[in-house]
Amino acid sequence: MPMMSLCTNSASSLTLHMAGPICLRRCKNCNSDVLCSEIQERSDNWRDNALPSQLAYAEVAIAISKFEPVTVCASASQWATARSLLPQHIRVVEMSMNDSWFRDTGPTFVVCDRDLTSSSGKLEHKVAGIDWNFNSWGGVDDGCYTDWSLDLLVARKILGIERLPRFPHSLILEGGSIHVDGEGTCLTTEECLLNPNRNPSLTKEQIEVELKMYLGVEKVIWLPRGLLGDDDTNGHIDNMCCFARPGVVLLSWTNDESDPQYERSVEALSFLSDTTDASGRKLEIFKLHIPAPMYMTVEESAGVAQIGEAKPRPAGTRLAASYVNFYIANGGIIAPAFGDEKWDNEAKNVLSSAFPNHEVVMIKGAREICLGGGNVHCITQQQPVVPNNVGKHG
Repeated sequence: MPMMSLCTNSASSLTLHMAGPICLRRCKNCNSDVLCSEIQERSDNWRDNALPSQLAYAEVAIAISKFEPVTVCASASQWATARSLLPQHIRVVEMSMNDSWFRDTGPTFVVCDRDLTSSSGKLEHKVAGIDWNFNSWGGVDDGCYTDWSLDLLVARKILGIERLPRFPHSLILEGGSIHVDGEGTCLTTEECLLNPNRNPSLTKEQIEVELKMYLGVEKVIWLPRGLLGDDDTNGHIDNMCCFARPGVVLLSWTNDESDPQYERSVEALSFLSDTTDASGRKLEIFKLHIPAPMYMTVEESAGVAQIGEAKPRPAGTRLAASYVNFYIANGGIIAPAFGDEKWDNEAKNVLSSAFPNHEVVMIKGAREICLGGGNVHCITQQQPVVPNNVGKHG
């Protein structure tokens, strides 16, 4: 493994009224299935031939499967490994990929609402997927690995398997760099989307126009920076801040003023406190304290084959460890645990408060995923459920 990815199904959204009788809504929360990139095999990113991380990916897939259907995608060489690690109710599909981050390489699902008549107000609901462009989080000079040709095909393959319409886009964007509330608001960071290693020819305003058009959002909230140490993604929002529901966000936080993350958290808190969402609401902010600073050990670094085709993983590197990088299932929250008892317990309590109707499940093996550059949210991609019946818009 890693070379395994995961997908689930969900139904919640954002609305965008485009010219003509079609409305797009970026899906969030009510899943029909989850796609999971699961079985990794890059020895130049995952230590000890990826065996520890394979167990962690399987732990995530099994945890989610208690709440909703799960599909795991594994490369040909790892399909049997994935099948042996997972219970039979989890579907395992063979799929080639360069590495296992379906949040970023998989499709961003949207719900399309088509007005069936000009007068009745009845809508037909359909799911589609946006296939963004991808350059390994920064291209040849600044990306995480030098060949991402297989990753470029992942979204198209998933949409083909699910027989869903595909909306291709030339914008270089990863799913972990955006988060939506289902009611017209998108969160992102300037550190990532305005990085010259993504779309250097586009201005902030031009990027925002594309987000609004394709995600169906009315307002984009730009935080200045992401989490300290999240150098692989250049500050993805999914390690820093996310929506719990419309009007409510969770923010990566630290009380330690000597930690360089403190400046970033205070900066984001100040920004979020002074803004409103697309509906004009002030945001309720839950502070989700990060674990004590974590670093890659000498043993962990030695287990990675540093062969020059992927980003080096030297000992002493600060890990981008954040409890915000969780997955919202149907009735469940699947969140990372890092072996820091104090802050693991605190995170579970905060998440339980933010999601009172969900069961919070902490993934004990999440450090292994973090060593590779991401966490639970990064390896999953929810697919929305849409009612078959036609209802009125409203």
